[in-house]
Amino acid sequence: MIAYISGTIKLKTEKSVVVDVHGVGYEIYSLPLVVERVKIGSAVELYTYQHVREEAIDLYGFTGLAERDFFRLLLSVSGIGPKSALAVMSLATVPEIRRAIVHGDASLLTKVSGIGTKTAERIVVELKDKLGDETVEAGQLAGAAFDHQAIDAMTTLGYSAKEAREALRQVDPAVESVQDRVKAALKHMGRK
Repeated sequence: MIAYISGTIKLKTEKSVVVDVHGVGYEIYSLPLVVERVKIGSAVELYTYQHVREEAIDLYGFTGLAERDFFRLLLSVSGIGPKSALAVMSLATVPEIRRAIVHGDASLLTKVSGIGTKTAERIVVELKDKLGDETVEAGQLAGAAFDHQAIDAMTTLGYSAKEAREALRQVDPAVESVQDRVKAALKHMGRK
């Protein structure tokens, strides 16, 4: 099992990077935010998950162990494969997805192409108990509990989900209502 890769970015696609490790290039699928941030020629370190199928061996890479472990947790749900798990993790941050699951909010998960209501509810049911024992800081809960609704509102206004997510990260966690979070995010975007 390949658990970690350190090397130089040789190539980028929409969904993956090719990391040169002493002359050998490994294609690693990753979150869009990770792929976007890395630059060709820069050094990178990724914690990986190796997925073996009959016709292929794929690597999925993450910048931290918490992301990789959450990816593995999503794979433990029946009917969720690596591509679906990566799509779920592309929706929002890991803490936001965890909060949605702990609070039984399957609506965030249904925004992933290929995940319907039944699959989203299965994810919540199967993972709620596993995540329910974890303590979530009050500040984390208050600040981003409704960010998926705020992201929906901002995409309706014409912003991309990525732009909305980045702007909402700049909003004070004490701002709780969806409307106030959207207003604050739009003010932040106007300052750029």
